[in-house]
This record gives sequence, structure tokens and C-alpha cells, in this order.
Amino acid sequence: MDINITEQLNSVLRTAGLSADYLTPVVSVIFFTAVLILAWASYFILSRIVLHCMRKVTKKTHSSWDDILFNQTVFRRISHLFPAVIIYFGAPLALPGYESAVSVIQRAAYLYMCAAGILMIDAVINALHEIYTTLPAAKNRSIKGYVQVVKIFIYIIGAGLFFSILLNRDFSTFFAGLGAMAAVLMLVFKDSIMGLVAGVQLSANNMVQLGDWISMPSRGADGDVIDISLNTVKVNNWDKTISTIPTYALVSESFTNWRGMQESGGRRIMRSVSIDMKSIHFLSREEIDRFKKIHILREYLDTREREIEQYNRENSADETMPVNGRRLTNIGTFRRYLVEYLRRHPMIHQDMTFLVRQLDPTDKGLPVQVYVFCKDQRWVEYEGIQSDIFDHILAVIPQFGLRVYQSPSGDDIATLADRLKQQ
Repeated sequence: MDINITEQLNSVLRTAGLSADYLTPVVSVIFFTAVLILAWASYFILSRIVLHCMRKVTKKTHSSWDDILFNQTVFRRISHLFPAVIIYFGAPLALPGYESAVSVIQRAAYLYMCAAGILMIDAVINALHEIYTTLPAAKNRSIKGYVQVVKIFIYIIGAGLFFSILLNRDFSTFFAGLGAMAAVLMLVFKDSIMGLVAGVQLSANNMVQLGDWISMPSRGADGDVIDISLNTVKVNNWDKTISTIPTYALVSESFTNWRGMQESGGRRIMRSVSIDMKSIHFLSREEIDRFKKIHILREYLDTREREIEQYNRENSADETMPVNGRRLTNIGTFRRYLVEYLRRHPMIHQDMTFLVRQLDPTDKGLPVQVYVFCKDQRWVEYEGIQSDIFDHILAVIPQFGLRVYQSPSGDDIATLADRLKQQ
């Protein structure tokens, strides 16, 4: 401390009648109090005045990164460092001759700077991560897991530095002891290590991204990925519940990612209607003429009639027997009708897989399957389009002399019993 100031203060205190034995301690207390007031004043100026001005400046700028830095309290946490620095360097000047007290005060100030520095770095990392999320690349690549790994590493370094200062030990000694505790640390951070390895695999192989629709029945998950962290992946299910899946489970277990469907521009419709096989028959002349009144079938029926007539004539088919030669059937005509109907549907992709086919007959009838892709991928709209299509299919089936197979219900059995009684 400046000698002139010290002598002037001693002179004032002696004039006030203070004993010479107490001059040195009182002067030291006054100077240290001045250091504390200066430290508090620096914090007050930085946290109240400077930060207030910075807030106004950041609001006027067009960039968003400075707002993010401010909202993540980066600048506020920096303001905590200055008072500790003032106390650290001011204590030896204010308390000459009190080495033990100075050592304790400097150590406390050093610990505070260490804690404030760790929190400041944490805030900077949070701000950088938030800035990254505003970039287009963040939609396909989540770095939250890596950010958490960096934070863990920083906190471990910070804890080592904190305890080395507190216990007055060399910093390297602390981490030498961690080597002996490797097995315990592996057990404590087992999930984090597995999550880190799984996160690298998920990112490197592009298996899951934020916003992907995934299905994982073993974990009760079916919905959009809303968060990918070091240890967990959160899925917002369609029923608005949240499923939390361990990150490593996405590598060790099977799941379905519907991103390919979403990127293709179409959503698959794959549904079948079972036809009662007893209702399948050859078309009569009257039925053919009636079906020609259906506009989308007229050209098909005319073409098919010419082909069949030419084939039967070339092969001298005896048309008095239906099994001779070739003939039109109601099931074949119905399938063609579905093809023409779906070809004209505005919400069906015409350049993606397009099938109307028969599946293997079963004891439930003959399944006629529609396998096409809807242009609208939104769930509600997709279900509405699919339902409208099959509403129409079910309504037109009787027009072709076909019946939908349906297992007998209780009412059917009761009606049959009543008829038998009447007989």
C-alpha cells in the first residue's frame, strides 16, 4: 500500500487518540475494507450498469448470436470474475505482514474464480450450442450428446482444480489418483460412455435425426424424435406421451425409422378387401353391356372383347361351354376398375409403386390388395384419403356381382334359426 497514504492514515488515527499498538491492525482492516468495497463496486457497475447497456445494444443488432450469449448469462457470469480478481491481488497490498490471512483470502478468491470460470465456460458452451441449433445443419445433426461430453470433461477438470486448491495439492496429483479409480469411474459413467459410443454410431451412420418419425415397440415408442442427448433419446408419441429411450438401445435393438417414407414424398397405402369366392363368375353379355356404361371401363372392355374374340376364333373355341376359350370375369373387371379409379385419383402417386393384386386365397375369401402411395403424408389427411378410397371400393363391389366376405355374426345365426323354424 502507498506509504504516504499509510502515514497520513496513521496520523489521523493517532490524532483521534488510537493507541499505537492498534494502528497497524486498524489500518489493515480499513484498507481491506476498501478492497472489498472496490470489489463490490466493480460487480455492481458491471452487473447493473454495463450489462443494462449491453442489453440495449444487443436488442438493436440484427444478428441473433449476441442475444443468445446475453440470454445464456455469459456476460453476467464474467462479471463475477472481476471482484474475485480485485480481492486476490488487493489482499497482499491491504494486509502486509499478515501472510496467513492473505493466504486464506487468496485461496478463497481463487476458489471463487475457479467456480465462476467453470460456470462461465458452461454458459459459453450452452450459447454456442444454441447458436448451432439455429443453423440449417442442426436439423439433420444433433450435437447435444457431444456438448454434454465436453461439459462432463470440463466439470471433471474444474473439480480437480477446485480440490487441488482447497487441499493445497498439486493439480497433477489429483488426476494421478483418478487413474487408480478407473474401475470405479467406469462403473459410475457406464451409461454415459455407452451413450457416447452409441451417439457416435447414430451420427456417423445417420440412423436418427431430430424430427424423424421412429417406431420402437419394445420401448413403447412411436412418434417424432424431439431430443437426442448423451444418455437418452426422447420421442413424442402420437398419443402425446413422451417415451425416453436409452441412446445405446437404438444401436443394440431394432427400430423403424420412417424418414425414407417422408423424404420420398409419398406414404404407403396397403390394405386389402376379402371377396367371397362364391360370388366370382364369368360375365354374361348383359353384364358386359352394363359395365360399358362405366366410363373408365369402356375402353378396357372394348379392347378385351376384341382380344378374346380373336383368340377364341383362332383356337376354334366352342363357346357353348364357358370353360372353353377365354372369357371376362367379374373379379378381373373389378380389379381393372380399381386400377383405372386409382390412376385418376389426384392424391395417389402415379410414379411410385402401384399395384392392385390378388393375394393367396384363404378361408376368409380372396384378398384383393391395394398397394399404392398417397401424396399427403400428414397422418390425419392420409387416413382420410385412405378411408375415402375404401369407402368407394366397398360401395362399388356389389355393382360387379361380388360380395365382401364377412364372418357370420350373432344376428346372422339368429336370422338363420328363425328361417329354419318357419320351415
